[in-house]
Amino acid sequence: MSAPADGLRYAYNTNGLTSHRLTDALALLADSGYDGVALTVDVAHHDPFAPRLAARTAALARRLDRLGLGSTVETGARFLLDPRRKHEPTLISPDPAGRARRLAFLRLCADIAADLGSEAVSFWAGVPAPGTDTSPGGTAWRHLVDGVRAVVAYAAERGVTAAFEPEPGMLVEDCAGWSRLAALVPGLRLALDTGHCLVAGGLTPRQAVLDHARDLGAVAVEDMPYGRHEHRAPGEGDMDLPAVLGALRAVRYRGLVSLELSRDAHRADVLVPAALEALRNAERAGAGGAPEPEEVR
Repeated sequence: MSAPADGLRYAYNTNGLTSHRLTDALALLADSGYDGVALTVDVAHHDPFAPRLAARTAALARRLDRLGLGSTVETGARFLLDPRRKHEPTLISPDPAGRARRLAFLRLCADIAADLGSEAVSFWAGVPAPGTDTSPGGTAWRHLVDGVRAVVAYAAERGVTAAFEPEPGMLVEDCAGWSRLAALVPGLRLALDTGHCLVAGGLTPRQAVLDHARDLGAVAVEDMPYGRHEHRAPGEGDMDLPAVLGALRAVRYRGLVSLELSRDAHRADVLVPAALEALRNAERAGAGGAPEPEEVR
């Protein structure tokens, strides 16, 4: 199903394609009609610590170009930096060496994004260790601000948009937390996962798009059930997808809109095309209900 001329551009996250080789995954996305890929840099696809990274990235850039796929770079690999601790270390880890390792990884991902010509590199805060001072101005926030400033500065040097994603359960878990961070780090953009608004924070997914239209650096729209951080395919959760996609069209968002379905790699052959069709249908349904101009901030 083709997109309307003024329609949104869709991508699929490779963490939902881990049963496919990356070359096969990209072909599946292109053949299904996607506009891009959200590349999760990980052991399954484009391992940043394997040999010949520069050459592999150059080859990947050529393949994306041949397939007509844009890209964003995602940094949420679960066990890439520590095989025994999920998502660790982070920018707020108590250990300075751990924080430095995360920062080096994020800089490497910015390099990959620059070499691919990606629209953005997205990243998050991490889960505070037990006993950490998480108050504004406390230890965790000081570490986070220092790390995020370093990421934004390095990404800017490489010509890459640095987009920070609020994640439920992490130090920054909603748009209010992002706004607090962005006030301390000039140049930071928002990586908005609209599904997270069903889990944390005071904004609906639609309102988050409208309120932060000028802040958006990356967007994901997978479905979720209210109050549970479970990434689901379109129509399998509680999100009003037509409202969200209608809002994205209304604010004239031109970046990739991605799906992150990491639990569904076993059905990617069916889900990849079906999810795109569902998104296109929802977009059409939402096009007639675009918000009034005064709703967009």
